[in-house]
Formats: sequence, C-alpha cells, structure tokens
Amino acid sequence: MDAIKQLQSLMENVDEQQKIAFKNLHQGYPTEMLARFLKARDGNVAKAQKMLIDCLHWRVENEIDKVLAKPIPADLYKPVRDSQLIGMSGYTKEGLPVIAVGVGLSTYDKASDKYYIQSHIQVNEYRDRVILPTATKKHGRYIGTCVKVLDMTGLKFSALNQLRLLTAISTIDDLNYPEKTDIYYIVNAPYVFSACWKVVKPLLQERTRKKIQVLQGCGKEELLKVMDYASLPHFCKKQDSKSSRHNASGSNTENCFSFNHVFHQQLYNYTKQQANFAESMSPMMRQGSFYVDIPEPDPDDAKIAKTIEVEFQKLENQNNGTIEVEFHKLEIQNNGFTNSRNGLAVNGH
Repeated sequence: MDAIKQLQSLMENVDEQQKIAFKNLHQGYPTEMLARFLKARDGNVAKAQKMLIDCLHWRVENEIDKVLAKPIPADLYKPVRDSQLIGMSGYTKEGLPVIAVGVGLSTYDKASDKYYIQSHIQVNEYRDRVILPTATKKHGRYIGTCVKVLDMTGLKFSALNQLRLLTAISTIDDLNYPEKTDIYYIVNAPYVFSACWKVVKPLLQERTRKKIQVLQGCGKEELLKVMDYASLPHFCKKQDSKSSRHNASGSNTENCFSFNHVFHQQLYNYTKQQANFAESMSPMMRQGSFYVDIPEPDPDDAKIAKTIEVEFQKLENQNNGTIEVEFHKLEIQNNGFTNSRNGLAVNGH
C-alpha cells in the first residue's frame, strides 16, 4: 500500500494532458490501476512511474482516448475480422470477460498492419471503457481483468511471417495495458506450439509463466470449471478436433470471431456512434485515419521473439528434411517396384 501511495504522489506532477489521459486510463479506479503498473515492475516504484509516464505519453501522442471515435473503414472491417481472429464469448463464473484469440488461423493478410493494430487497440479500449465497467456495475465489485483462451488450431511455420506484427501488438499490450489478463488458456495445441513452448517457457518471467495453462485438446472439461457452457468459445465446444476448425467468415453467430457476432456488431456500432458524436462537437475533426507509434519492445520480449523465430526455422528445416527423406524413400520404393516389374516382364518372355 505504501508503494501505491508513493506512486500516486509522484503522478500528481504530470501535465494537464497526461492528467486527462490518466483519468481515462483508470476509469474511476486509480488505486487498482496503479497496482497493475507496480505489479508489472515487480513493486519497484521508480520503474512503475517511468512505465506509467511512458504509457500516458504514448496515449497523448497517439490520441488513444479518441481511438473509439475512429471506426475502421466499413469495407475493411469484415476482412480484418476474418483475418485477425479475436472476440468475446462470454464471462467466467466470477464475472470476468472471456476473450478468445484464434492464434493459429489468423492470417493478417487482408489489410495493412495499421488496421490490425488499430483493431487490437480498439478491442482493448472497448474492453476497458465499456465491458469491464459494465461488469463491475453488474457484480457490485471491481472487475478490471479478463481471461484469454488462445486457439492454436492450424498453427503453421508460415506464422513466422506474422511475427513482426504480433511482436508489435504484444509490445503495445505489455507496456500500455499491463496485467489486464488473469490467465491464458492454450487449447488445440499442435506439435509446432509444443516444441516452441519448451524453449520459450524458461525465458518468461515467473509471474507470466504462472498465468499460462496449456490444456489438453480443446480444453472443454477444464474450462467448464471456470465458465458455463454458453461462455465457452465456439472452438472449445466439441471434442472432435475437426470441428474446432472454424470458418471465421461464416455467418454463424456462435462464432465469436465472426463479423456477425454480437460483440463485434456492438463494438463497431459503438465506434460509429462515438465518431458521429465527435463530429457533431467538432465538424473539422478528421475521422477514420489512425496511426500509432509502436513502442520499442522490452529487451526480454525481443529475446523471446527471436527465440521463437529461431525455433520455428529449426522446426521447419527438420520438417523439410523429414519430407525429403520420406520422398526419397518413396522414390527408392517406386524405383524398386518398377525394376521388379521390369524383371517380371523379362522373366515372362
């Protein structure tokens, strides 16, 4: 508690713009917000202060407080949803939002990077400004975090192509939205993930490592201990691995990644309403266009990204080697079969 008071006292010296950003950041719960930044810096007040000042500077410089008034262009919103698989499927039994992420099947190839980053920040801000305050009011107690279910279905070596963008998104979360996720559940993990996880796990801080649970298969049984069936992401509802493959562009309203899902419809309608309101207040205000500075990744995070890259390349080389060996074996077998047939033909004369 002393550390929180110290940090609170230090934050009184920020300029007016940063004070407004600070207020928008804590949403009426400054103590809880300060505690998150302290936790992210292992209780070190000076480091937490620097992290928070940097975050406020990032918010002011990039007009993050206005991001929910800048909708992604209508013709790009559906393609972004189809290729950046993220959504909200419900709530845990304790009232925490359940955020689902389709890590393996996201392609990030239907729009430029800036729209994927804008989309990710909008989901974060909508969670923090709308979803969490609503949950807090409903339950009569502060709810400031979520749980995430990461679907690894379809994870391939080609994911390496998205590593730079994913690292940028991860850096934004680590530095500006720290300690917003209570636990990460990994489901439908293929061999590629398992092999990488062995190498990456020891590099993670213990605090982060404790938050990650790799579940068997689609994780249905384990997840039902913390949420009701209705709140399970669609890819966790069936045991059959084939059924976990989903068509993100489909019209199925149960698919929380879908453009048609209620979460995405509400989020998009909210941004349009905010844009209309902002325009009515200031007709000269430019809407839609949004650029954001990507903060420099933490050296530890950069090391983890590099390790993943090296491990993926190693696995890909092994995989290619295996394919070549198998192909060579098949070639020998086929040649042998041809020779034996030729032999039979000769003998038959």
